[in-house]
Amino acid sequence: MSYRLPPLNALRAFEAAARHLSFKKAAAELAVTPTAVSHQIKMLEEFFDLALFRRLTRALELTPQGEAMLPKVREGLECFAAAVESTREQTSTGRLIVVAPPMFATRWLVPRLQRFTLAAPQVKLHVVSSLGAIDSDPPGGELQFDSIDLREDDSQIVIRYGTGAYPGCRVDRIFGPDYIAVCSPKLLKSKRPLRQPADVRFHVLLHDDTIANARARPSWAEWLRQAGVAGVDCNAGPHFSDSGLALVAAVDGLGIALASKPLVAAEIADGRLVAPFDISVGQPYAYYLVTPEAIADRPAVEAFRQSLLSMRDTD
Repeated sequence: MSYRLPPLNALRAFEAAARHLSFKKAAAELAVTPTAVSHQIKMLEEFFDLALFRRLTRALELTPQGEAMLPKVREGLECFAAAVESTREQTSTGRLIVVAPPMFATRWLVPRLQRFTLAAPQVKLHVVSSLGAIDSDPPGGELQFDSIDLREDDSQIVIRYGTGAYPGCRVDRIFGPDYIAVCSPKLLKSKRPLRQPADVRFHVLLHDDTIANARARPSWAEWLRQAGVAGVDCNAGPHFSDSGLALVAAVDGLGIALASKPLVAAEIADGRLVAPFDISVGQPYAYYLVTPEAIADRPAVEAFRQSLLSMRDTD
C-alpha cells in the first residue's frame, strides 16, 4: 500500500511548534533555526492547502484544522520512534551522556555512581557538568548544550535544577534542596561567639551566586527572617559565582555559607563543616531527572533512571 505523506521533518516541526506554540522554542528543541521551522510549517500548509497556525503579533495559535491534526501526528511520531527504538535496542553502541549542575555532579551523583556502573557495566557512561543545567531567569524549558558532540546513537539526559516544567520530556523529581548555614569548626572555637543565630553578625557571610535567577538562590535575607534575626546586613560579605568556591571558603574558615543540605552531607559527616543551627530555607527550584520522551525507553536510559531513583530513595 502506498501513502502520500508530507516530509517527516515537516511533521516533527509542526508537532514541536504546536506543543510549544512557539517557532523559537520548537527550533531550540529540534536544533535548527526558527526560520527553518517556519519553512517546514509553510511546506506542510502548502501540502494540505490550509493554514495550521494563526500568526499573531506576539503569539502563535493553532487553527481548528491544526488542533484536529495534532493528536494523530503526535501519536504517529511516537509509534514511529517506538518502532525505530525496538529495532536499534540490541545494536546501539552509543554513549549515555548525563548532564548535571557542577555541585550536584561532584557532591551527590559521582559518589553514588558505583551502584550504576556495577549494575550496568556495558553502558558507556559520560558525565558532563554544566551550569546550563540550571534554569535561567526567567525560567525556560529549552535544554541546549552546544558544547556536547552528540552522535546518532548517543542518548543525552539531564539532571536539571529548576521548575520541573519541561515539555516533551519525562520528568522525575530527585529532591528539593533545603539550605542550611555551614561553617568550619574553627569558627566555633574562635573568640567571636557563634552560639545563637544572632551571632552571625560577628562573622563574614558568604554568598553563592551560581543560580542566575536571584529568586531561586539561597538568601541570607530569608535565612535571617526564618531565624528571627534583625539588624544584620544580609548583603555584606564576598560573593562567589560557583557553589564550590563558596564551600571551599567556608571549609577554610573565611565565613558562613548557605549550602544545600544533601550536597554537604559528606563534609558534615567528615567534620570539615558544621551546621551550628537547625534552621533551613527552602527554594522554588528542585533537582529533576529530565529525559526526552523519544529516548525514555532505551535500555541504558531506563537503567540509569531506575538506578538514580533508587539512590534517591535509599539516602
